Amino acid sequence: MTSLRKLGSSGLEVSALCLGGNVFGWTADEAQSFAVLDAYAAAGGNFIDTADSYSAWVEGNAGGESETIIGKWVKARGNRSDVVIATKVSQHPDFQGLTAANIKAAADASLRRLGTDHIDLYYTHFDKPEVPVEEIIGALDELVRAGKVRHIAASNISAERLEASLAFSDREGLARYVAIQPHYNLVSRGTYEGALQDLAEREGLAAIPYYALAAGFLTGKYRAGTTVGSPRAAGAGKHLETERGRRVLAALDEIAQTHEVPVATVALAWLAAQPTVAAPIASARTVGQLPALLGVGELRLTEEEVGRLTAASA
Repeated sequence: MTSLRKLGSSGLEVSALCLGGNVFGWTADEAQSFAVLDAYAAAGGNFIDTADSYSAWVEGNAGGESETIIGKWVKARGNRSDVVIATKVSQHPDFQGLTAANIKAAADASLRRLGTDHIDLYYTHFDKPEVPVEEIIGALDELVRAGKVRHIAASNISAERLEASLAFSDREGLARYVAIQPHYNLVSRGTYEGALQDLAEREGLAAIPYYALAAGFLTGKYRAGTTVGSPRAAGAGKHLETERGRRVLAALDEIAQTHEVPVATVALAWLAAQPTVAAPIASARTVGQLPALLGVGELRLTEEEVGRLTAASA
C-alpha cells in the first residue's frame, strides 16, 4: 500500500484502504480477525472501521463483538498509537438513537470494548431527524472536549441535516464533522452524488464510502450461472439481473485485464478517483481476500478508464 493521505481537515493520516470491521465476530471469528488485522497492518494499513452495533444481527450476539475483537487485537499487539479507529453510535440494541444521553453512554461503552481512552473518528451511524442537530453536535462536542473522541463524522445523513450541523458547529464554535460515510459504489451512486457530494467538497469533508464493493458484486465473483456461498449473496447477486450491473462488470473485466489486477482493485480505484473520497471501506473475512483490496493504494486509473466506468454505471 502506498503512503498515507490526509483525512479532510482532521490532521489524521490514513491508508488508501479503510478496513471494514463488520465481519469480525460474524463471518470471521477472533482468530481469523486477528490474522486479517495482522496482514492489513503488515501491508501498511492503519485505518479500521467498525460500529457499536456490529454484529448484533447474528444469533447469539449482543452487539459490540467487532469492537471487542479490535480492542483485544490492539492490546495484544501494543499498537494503539499506530492505528486510526473509527466507530459509530445510534444502532446498538442497548444504545439506540442520538439523544445526548445516549451518545455519551454509547461512547463510554465503545471505549470499554475497544480498551482505549479515545476514539479517533466517531460517527453518527444513522441520522435521527427527530433529534435536533444542536443536541447531537452538543453531545459530540462534549466528548471531544473530554478527550474521549478526537474527531467527529456522520454516516447516512441528508445534505440538509449535514449542512445544518456544520452551520451550528461554525456558529457556536463547537466540534465540526470532518468526514462522511455514504453508501457509494459503481452500482449505487445516487445516494451520494449530487447535493451531498457537492456539500462535502465545498466544506472540505472527506468521504469514506461503505459498501464500496456492493456486498461483493464488484469483486467479480458473482457471474451468471454461478452460486456463491455467502451471507451477502442475495444482495450482491441482484446486480447481475440489471443491464447496468452487467455493463459495469464488463468494463471492470476489461480494465482489470489491462492492468493485470483483480476486478475488486479496479472497482475500489474508481471510487478512490472520485472527488472528496479519501479511502473506500472494504472488509476481508480471510487473509487471502486482502491483496485485491490493498491494491487500491497502488493502482492509478487513467482518465479514460475512470470515464469508461462512470459511463458504464450511469
